[in-house]
Amino acid sequence: MRRGAANHTNLMPKKFYLTTPIYYVNDLPHIGHAYTTLVADSIARWRRLQGDDVFFATGIDENSQKNIEAAERLGETDIKKYLDKMGARWQETWDELDIYNDDFIRTTEERHQKAVYKFFDLVNKKGDIYKGTYEGLYCDGCEAYLTEADMVNDCCIYHKKKPRKVSEENYFFRLTNYRDALIHHIESNPGFIRPEKRKNEVLNYIKDNLSDISISRQNPKCGIPFPLDKTQAIYVWFDALINYLTVIGFENDEQKFKKFWPADLHLMAKEILKFHAAIWPAMLMSAGLPLPQTIYAHGFFTINGEKMSKSLGNVIDPVELAKIYPLDAIRYFLLREIKFGEDGDFSLVHLKEHYNTDLANSFGNLLHRTLSMTEKYFDGIVPDFSDKSEGLDPLCEIDLWKDFTAVMDEYRFDEALDVAWKIIMSGNQFIEKERPWDLAKTNPARLKDVIYNLLETLRQLGWFILPIMPMTAEKIWEQLGLDTAKEKAQPLDLAQVWGGLKPGTKIKKGEPIFPKII
Repeated sequence: MRRGAANHTNLMPKKFYLTTPIYYVNDLPHIGHAYTTLVADSIARWRRLQGDDVFFATGIDENSQKNIEAAERLGETDIKKYLDKMGARWQETWDELDIYNDDFIRTTEERHQKAVYKFFDLVNKKGDIYKGTYEGLYCDGCEAYLTEADMVNDCCIYHKKKPRKVSEENYFFRLTNYRDALIHHIESNPGFIRPEKRKNEVLNYIKDNLSDISISRQNPKCGIPFPLDKTQAIYVWFDALINYLTVIGFENDEQKFKKFWPADLHLMAKEILKFHAAIWPAMLMSAGLPLPQTIYAHGFFTINGEKMSKSLGNVIDPVELAKIYPLDAIRYFLLREIKFGEDGDFSLVHLKEHYNTDLANSFGNLLHRTLSMTEKYFDGIVPDFSDKSEGLDPLCEIDLWKDFTAVMDEYRFDEALDVAWKIIMSGNQFIEKERPWDLAKTNPARLKDVIYNLLETLRQLGWFILPIMPMTAEKIWEQLGLDTAKEKAQPLDLAQVWGGLKPGTKIKKGEPIFPKII
């Protein structure tokens, strides 16, 4: 049986700073928002398991005209009251979904305004801000000016509506000053924009459609006052992107900022990639700040093949969904069913199918059968095992851990869960092959080894699923009679060592962790 493990955890932890986009609060969080944030949470948990010093930031963008319009539709005249209410709802949602973020930024916070002004001053001193007049097409949904590349049939490619013509005196950022530098950086750093196919889209935009951008709005109802002209406000996207600096102390904590910047990973949906992969890097170049390591865009999110919308009545509230299905079942389905970086579809029918087949039958059955046999044959006590049993190699081999680590490091969560389910399927096949009910009569010594192998496999399986299904991992360990706090406190490489479940441990079999849903 295997005694060794992978390389020992780094004694000197690396920093790892990741972000989600900050979300508009013109409505409540839906399953699409939850998907991005759950992905970030799983990455953060995985990096923490590897011993990294992780900082995970998310939050909300409150300086948007969309939010004003949403408040007005509800008859709310006090915008601050509306924003406070919505901000609380968003934070509560992430808490209810067991999101373990380190900071939640609101762009109306004083710390953010100070950070924006500090950043603006750096860009202005560089000579990259000037006053001009904009005439062109503006999409209210995107809150952005559009080029021909952003439209199909004279409509915004994302919001399917014709933009309105706008003529306005604004302040501009000299984005075109950074065309060559942007192209060079993207082409010289293959991992800067992911997935790979998105890189060419950004490069084409920079080469063919890049122009100076307006960074202010006249007569605003919201937003941060423009430093050079109090009749205008800073354009929402210019201020919003700076949140990634605010949360790590750009304005008030130099030590923290130096520790965590540049960001290791920005996560977002593909419709906002242009802002993050072209405009944001240029802004940072202007301010003299390092660029993020990786900008990763996932695809669109549909419901039963249709765009999610209130008019279609197909918007899914993740909190309400979690009242029907265990939270970890939702996490499992989203990260296994939807390949990260690709367009994905959510279906309640498929969720139920996967829940009953993968979780209730395959996973839950393995756990419940193993614990039941431990109770029946060993009075619920983990048996001794032999080092000399033939044909009883551990079900969790080093190679599986290597495979799992490789795909998790690449954010291929569906493949990571495939590895975990390979173990589950092997465990169920192992039971049918060894037939413990016969061994109880014919070979009690081998029965001990078989049951121990299954129990220890379940302990390690908890580690495989911990980043994606954290509550389930802890339930497994609890039923195995382990102290979950002590188990989680182990370095990952030591947790992989075969034999971590000590003989003599009293199991605590409870109810099935994934009861079948009819």
